[in-house]
Amino acid sequence: MGIIKNILAVSWLTPNCRKTVQFGISLAGQYHARLSVVHVIDTTWLKGWSLPMVSMEQERKREMEKNKEELHEIISIENKKDMVIREFVREGTPSEVVLELIAEENIDLLILRSQTENRLERLLVGGSNDEIIRAMPCSIFLVKQEPFNVDDDAETDDE
Repeated sequence: MGIIKNILAVSWLTPNCRKTVQFGISLAGQYHARLSVVHVIDTTWLKGWSLPMVSMEQERKREMEKNKEELHEIISIENKKDMVIREFVREGTPSEVVLELIAEENIDLLILRSQTENRLERLLVGGSNDEIIRAMPCSIFLVKQEPFNVDDDAETDDE
């Protein structure tokens, strides 16, 4: 039996989180560890807005639901293979949510995606990894993401 007994994979409910969950499944299988997946909904960016942003919030929720369903499908397949994976959905400041869950679940290893997100993801997810890493009470496994297409993220010089 290894020293890793409880693993937590963090999902920001973005397309890039699929690989993070898959690494969690793989490592939990290798170490015979219990795997938990937390879907973090960052509500920090909503603080301080006095104007209603209903359409933006609705679009964000639809996109997050779609990503959550895809991740849940991956988890369901593994649960059918006798690997029990616990899912949590939490809202709030991501670093606080993750650190609280690490303490609650006695986590030995945290799996995060590396931050190569595009500007929109950066706005919605923020720099949470940095905050989490600085306060980390356990080991961390960073999953390298495929770099995003520079053309998709480029600013236009037409102005």
